[in-house]
Amino acid sequence: MNAYRSKPLKFPWPPVLYGLAFVSAFLLGEIAGLPVPRVHSAFAWILGTALTVAAVSLDIWAIKTLLESRTTILAHRATAHLVTRGPFRYTRNPIYLGYTLATIAFGLMTANSWFYVAAVVAAIVTTFVAIRREERHLQARFGCDFESYCRRTRRWI
Repeated sequence: MNAYRSKPLKFPWPPVLYGLAFVSAFLLGEIAGLPVPRVHSAFAWILGTALTVAAVSLDIWAIKTLLESRTTILAHRATAHLVTRGPFRYTRNPIYLGYTLATIAFGLMTANSWFYVAAVVAAIVTTFVAIRREERHLQARFGCDFESYCRRTRRWI
């Protein structure tokens, strides 16, 4: 199979990676008893709630944009079109950014700082395991159009 028809991933890793990050942060904060600074405040909870709303809204906007563009929302399927509108005008990975923001938000709402660490680790691992492969797939499918998109739109924010 040529690169044009190949799939970016064989398995949809990002949701699994963020799920593992979430569980790890919870275990480190609650079960392992490792010392971690905890900030309990109404402001942190309100900020976390607002960040959760923003993260979910970003994910919904991105999924809606992909569906309207008649391309897949699944990372392990070949894309049909290069989507550069909607949230993709601002970030090349709005769904993964939404996952990261939601992880941080949960840390704020639960006063568990391990979620901040988990969000950073999940973002780094997602970049190496999924995003770079997806970018190679998009480069093979869309060539110069994808290169131009990369020059004007950041990978994360």
